[in-house]
Amino acid sequence: QCDRLLGFLDLLQRWSRAYNLTAIREPAAMVSHHLLDSLAVAPYLWGESILDLGTGAGLPGLPLAVVQPSRRFWLLDSNGKKVRFVRQAVLDLRLPNVEPVQSRIESYRPQRKFSTIVTRAVACIADLRAQTVPLLESPGRLLVMKGRYPGDELSHPALAGSDLTVRSLRVPFLDGERHLIEIRRD
Repeated sequence: QCDRLLGFLDLLQRWSRAYNLTAIREPAAMVSHHLLDSLAVAPYLWGESILDLGTGAGLPGLPLAVVQPSRRFWLLDSNGKKVRFVRQAVLDLRLPNVEPVQSRIESYRPQRKFSTIVTRAVACIADLRAQTVPLLESPGRLLVMKGRYPGDELSHPALAGSDLTVRSLRVPFLDGERHLIEIRRD
């Protein structure tokens, strides 16, 4: 798994030179900001089918798929060059448990629902909840990764009555705040 994770970072660094996949280019920062940040949510994944919404360069989905080979991952993004990178990473890292998907969430019509949907600071929490309800199994989990504590977002009326837990995440070698908002659908 370590070799695959480091191989992922190497591939990400090479592709980023030409395609600007990520603003973080320094290897040590990539370890903390990409790998360790992504892996911090691994204990909160639930069920067997995981949708990474707005995966970008495969974060957090690819690192999670490496360390959770018994689960199936769908990595969704609307950006063609980023999905091409994810496809190449799936081939290079030999990840049969990953399915890259190019689509916008609004037009995505999968054949199945997902037990967990995870996303990294893509949109406001209330909007994400509304967009993902049709895609989430019951029971299921929506995991929204954020930096600073999203107090304003959490007070949105659309979240009233939600089974919602905010977790403070500790990411090694990363000084900034990290929070995980878990919304359960039972």
